[in-house]
Amino acid sequence: MVFRTRRLAAASVAAAAATALVAGCASGSGGSSSGASGDTLTLWTHNAGNSAELDVVKKIIKDFNGSQSKYKVELQSFPQTDYNNSVVAAASARKLPCLLDVDGPNVANWAWGGYLAPIDVTGSQVPVEDQLDSTVGTYNDKLYSFGHYDVSLAFFARKSVLDEHGIRIPTMDKPWTKDEFDAALAKLKKSGKFTYPLEMGTGGSGEWWPYAYSPQLQSFGGDLIDRNGYKTATGTLDGKESVEWGDWFQSLVTKGYMAKKSGADPNKDFLAGKSAIQWDGSWNATKNAEKLGDDLAIIPPVDFGKGPKIGGASWQWAMSSTCSNKEGAQEWLKFSRQTKYFVDYAKATSTIPATNEAATQVEDYQPGGRFAVLVQFAQKYATLRPVTPAYPYISTEFQKAAQDILAGADPKNALGQAAKNIDNNLKTNNNYSG
Repeated sequence: MVFRTRRLAAASVAAAAATALVAGCASGSGGSSSGASGDTLTLWTHNAGNSAELDVVKKIIKDFNGSQSKYKVELQSFPQTDYNNSVVAAASARKLPCLLDVDGPNVANWAWGGYLAPIDVTGSQVPVEDQLDSTVGTYNDKLYSFGHYDVSLAFFARKSVLDEHGIRIPTMDKPWTKDEFDAALAKLKKSGKFTYPLEMGTGGSGEWWPYAYSPQLQSFGGDLIDRNGYKTATGTLDGKESVEWGDWFQSLVTKGYMAKKSGADPNKDFLAGKSAIQWDGSWNATKNAEKLGDDLAIIPPVDFGKGPKIGGASWQWAMSSTCSNKEGAQEWLKFSRQTKYFVDYAKATSTIPATNEAATQVEDYQPGGRFAVLVQFAQKYATLRPVTPAYPYISTEFQKAAQDILAGADPKNALGQAAKNIDNNLKTNNNYSG
């Protein structure tokens, strides 16, 4: 397997990090080794700082190891902030583990870069076809990954606050329009009760920016790149509809509806009543419901003209191209695809189950459950970020442009520069062909 030379700024990793990482790999270059207890397969996950999700991974590994004696999976967990760079460093040194998780938007890049091998999970208890589209990772029509869950963005608000200000509580059948949303923010701002009536997490960083805000751009009719071939961003990212989004996004700050950079804990501020409406993820739905009870409104995304949209795809499981025991790795992948594990993830992490069958077994997400609407959001509104190896670069450029726009830059110029930079990257990499 030949690993491609990557020219992506996000992929640069210090040699010291690579050396430290490789020195810590217990399993050999193929991510597996042999021993008295069977072939050992190393598994990497980004969940070192997330005990709830990590415990589910540990449970699946324990169950798998106890179910047979041919293979033994060993876990190595990393903090999420270090994980992607750790994978890049290990790939460069040909020290990837057999099994690893990957953030959905990065699947195409890692497959193109030679990090991942296609997987075959035929015969699993849960067929891939039964999953939410956003929880399956493909590239060039081949399956590379799958996830047990997704998450959903939504607006959260207090019903009593909206009622007090004469603001209609929208539904999936009739979401807010742009004009309605703008009018609602104007009313809330005028009330004098909120310094910033809208909280959209602008203090966040990294992938939050394209995940949270590019679906709004897409609802305007724009996009991050022309998806017809993924060969240019010019005319799309800086097209008329995208610039209209940029003008609107900037106006949220200039009109005082939203902070240029939000606080360290936006959800805490929302629950404390500092903001009236929060654009946030399903991961905080339980906390919101416990605090606000029946006063909590879970609101669909705004229809800015081309329908409501949210970002799709979260963390998924994959197999490395250098794994020396692909049969064993795929046996673990198949084993993990039992409905009970899809349910375990959802219960432990308040994430949305990747299948309807699992959702019916989770009280909050089953039909009539208090968060069932979030499943419907994921089913109806989820839009995948561009499925191209260029995505990590696109993500970085969009984040910079969006931040510049909030800082006062001309939206057309900021988006135009981002489009130009993306096109240059595509040209340098021969459009990531092959």
